[in-house]
Amino acid sequence: MRRILLTALAIVSWSGSVWGQESAPPGNQAELVKTLLERIDKLEKRVSDLEGKLACPAQPCEPPVRAVRALEGAVAAKPVAVAQNPAPMPEHEQRPPLAGEQSTFPSMQIRGFADVDFGATDQHGTTSGFTLGQFVLHISSPLSSKVSFFGETSFTAQAPGTTNLPPYKLDVERVLLRYDYNDIFKISFGKYHTPVNYWNTAYHHGLWLQTTIARPEMIKFGGQFLPVHFIGVLGEGEVPSGPLGLNYQVGMGNGRSTDIARAGDFGDINNNRAYVVNLFSKPIHIPGFQIGTSVYGDEISSPTSTLPRTRELINSAHIVWIHETPEFLAEFANVRHYIPQTGQTFNSQGYYIQMAYRLPWFDKKWKPYYRFEHIHLPVGEPIFTISSSNITNFEGSTAGVRFDITDFAALKAEYRNTQNGGAGQPRFNGVFLQSSFTF
Repeated sequence: MRRILLTALAIVSWSGSVWGQESAPPGNQAELVKTLLERIDKLEKRVSDLEGKLACPAQPCEPPVRAVRALEGAVAAKPVAVAQNPAPMPEHEQRPPLAGEQSTFPSMQIRGFADVDFGATDQHGTTSGFTLGQFVLHISSPLSSKVSFFGETSFTAQAPGTTNLPPYKLDVERVLLRYDYNDIFKISFGKYHTPVNYWNTAYHHGLWLQTTIARPEMIKFGGQFLPVHFIGVLGEGEVPSGPLGLNYQVGMGNGRSTDIARAGDFGDINNNRAYVVNLFSKPIHIPGFQIGTSVYGDEISSPTSTLPRTRELINSAHIVWIHETPEFLAEFANVRHYIPQTGQTFNSQGYYIQMAYRLPWFDKKWKPYYRFEHIHLPVGEPIFTISSSNITNFEGSTAGVRFDITDFAALKAEYRNTQNGGAGQPRFNGVFLQSSFTF
């Protein structure tokens, strides 16, 4: 194209020299040539830009860094997160595809997570070495423009015991059918992560999603303090509130099982429904900021025969700013147990504060972090235990760093210092390493 334009320019210049010598002095001809050359350069650049767009008409050729987020759901058919550990995607933000985004239904998508860990501590009776973490599969499928399905299963290696256990344990972590009527009202049925605090809905079983290696003690998988899973119905949506960005979640279903660390997948153990209400604000003008509170109520069966029924009421609050520079999370929960037979009331408290900052150097791949956490159980608490019935406190400090190898894989290293019990009890030290990834 440039050669054609230059040829045309030469003809024009020659014509001017033959036919218009009196009206086009040499100085003016030089300026004309320079102007035409500049216009040719601009036209070539424009053609190059148009050709680049035509090569990738439907989507950006390179997805933006925050465009892919490891499929949080399902209900959610949103793309997966990139590493650099972006802001998490809680379940209340998940949606099925909009009309036109899917031409056929159903349209199944599968995502996976896995991690490999190493740990060593100076606590008596523990062993060090490598472990295979959870292997997690997310399966989502839009069934229509407003209805979607999501399922999450995990495979977890089991420690050898006296019984003949299989080497891996299979768990159905989430199974949801969701209907999105509009932004104000959405309803889902099935098994989901209880919206009893922020961490439990923002970070799921794929540990690549979270900054740290381990979850806080108060909301860890297999823990007793807060109910991780819930089976029932959940309504959620946005409250018209302008810049406040108010949201709600209201659920009812089976609460804790006989093993209070697990949900009642097979039914409610005492024919008493549990409920949960979660309210939070995400101000439009403060990206990544969220503040909220929740209430959870249930009647559970005690693991001891002397206290068959216990009324449980959980109040919690959180304030988070997932901004990467910095990242801040703080949560508090009070768990109240009331024993009708004796009239006794026990209040247990748990909280954590976590801070992180993605360093601007080395292509922003390094992210150091620190977390302090504490759990207090009153003397005589009949439901909860920490290691043994005589221990009423847990305190821990975690310092570590995350290194993002690629957008979908990370290496993490942590040092932990923990204490089970009050003042005077021994403290334990541990070093932990993890390779986590999504695919």
